[in-house]
Amino acid sequence: MTYPHIKALILDWAGTTVDFGSLAPVCALQSVFAANGVPVTAAEVREHMGLLKKDQIRAICAGERVKDAWTARYGRAPAEADVELMFGEFLPRQAAILADFSQPIPGVPETIEAWKSAGLRIGSTTGYTHDLMNVVMPAAARLGYAPDTCVTPDEVGAGRPKPFMCYRNAIMLGVYPLWCCVKIGDTPVDVAEGLNAGMWTIAITGTGNEIGVSLADWQALSAEERCRRESEARQRLVAAGAHFTASSLTACGELLEEIERRIAAGEKP
Repeated sequence: MTYPHIKALILDWAGTTVDFGSLAPVCALQSVFAANGVPVTAAEVREHMGLLKKDQIRAICAGERVKDAWTARYGRAPAEADVELMFGEFLPRQAAILADFSQPIPGVPETIEAWKSAGLRIGSTTGYTHDLMNVVMPAAARLGYAPDTCVTPDEVGAGRPKPFMCYRNAIMLGVYPLWCCVKIGDTPVDVAEGLNAGMWTIAITGTGNEIGVSLADWQALSAEERCRRESEARQRLVAAGAHFTASSLTACGELLEEIERRIAAGEKP
């Protein structure tokens, strides 16, 4: 299959191409909040996954339960200074474990190589900073996954849902128009990023944040339970505006063919 009309794919990292279940950010952020005397649940972390991590910390702090727990602990609601402090603590904690969570999701390296061979350019965006991606990218590359470009929020002045990382990828890849590009990610803000950039969007269910379990735990579930959880994840991602959903990046082939047909027929996202 060739794609004469699709110019590029812009892929997320954790939960989409590496780190099955998007586990690394949850681990690090829970550690930071616990160290500051206000433990948070995985669900509270995952609710805001995909944002620039400082924005994610800010959003977690704004939650009613966390705000109340912080007030009970410190006698006041969390302030911007607390966000800055925890973000500073987060960075080294995340960097220390990232290499262990940079394993490509099964089938991703082979799928990416096939798409590259078909002429597609592969860009990427993330909620991690440039320094954190300097840990992730070499580790993932050693294991077979290396996109053509990677853009981080601190390189463009803002993270998702703003579309600036997508714009920067397009510039670096030399591709246009953006309605001939496809954004693939596993969170509602991934979808929003793609939509705001004017791209087609595919949301990933099974391997990503919306289900949020390790590969081993996922494989241990019954087929019925996997189906149930994917159905719930699909509903949330479609509600966020995704044009299509797939269980994993490796299951996107037919969707890309459909997008190729639609673009050829004159459709835009």
